[in-house]
Amino acid sequence: MIIDKIIGNTGAMSLEGRTTDPLLLEWYETTKRIQRKHTQGGMEIAIRFLKEGQRLRIGDVLYMDDSRAVVIDIIPSDAIVVTPRSLLEMGSVCYEIGNKHLPVFIQDDQVLLPFEEPIYRWLLAAGYQTEKAHTKLTNLLNANVQPHSHGNGGGSSLFSKIMGLAAKER
Repeated sequence: MIIDKIIGNTGAMSLEGRTTDPLLLEWYETTKRIQRKHTQGGMEIAIRFLKEGQRLRIGDVLYMDDSRAVVIDIIPSDAIVVTPRSLLEMGSVCYEIGNKHLPVFIQDDQVLLPFEEPIYRWLLAAGYQTEKAHTKLTNLLNANVQPHSHGNGGGSSLFSKIMGLAAKER
C-alpha cells in the first residue's frame, strides 16, 4: 500500500470499532519522505511524501478501512534530558546544542536529544540539570533558521537575541 498523505490524527478523530495496527518508527524515521515498513499486523506500507517538510507524529493515521487503522507510534530510545531552571538557561542550552547541529526535542518544558556520551558529559560539566532516560522523542524542534556567520560579522546573532529576551524577563 502506497501512502502519500496523512489522513488525520487520533487526537482529533475517532477510530471507534476499528483495530489499531501500529506502524513503529524510530525518531529519525519520522522525517523521511520515502520509506518502506511493515506494521505490527504485517501490512506492508510504502510512504511517499512529495511535499517538503512533511513529518510523521505519534497518532497520525496513514490508512483506515472499516476494520483497521494504521497509526504511527515512536519507538523509545536513549536520550539526554535537560531540565532548564530558567528561560535564560533554556535559550543557552538550545543554542549550544543547535550550534553542534544536533536534533533538539522540546517536551514537557525539557530539552531532549538523542543520547551521545560526549555531549552528555559536556552538558553535565557545563552545570546543566541533565539525566539519561529511555523515552520517546516526539516533538522535534523545527530548525528552519536564517543562515548565519560564526565570525565577527555585522548584525546580532540568534543567541544574542535570545539572551536579550531572557534578560528582559528578569
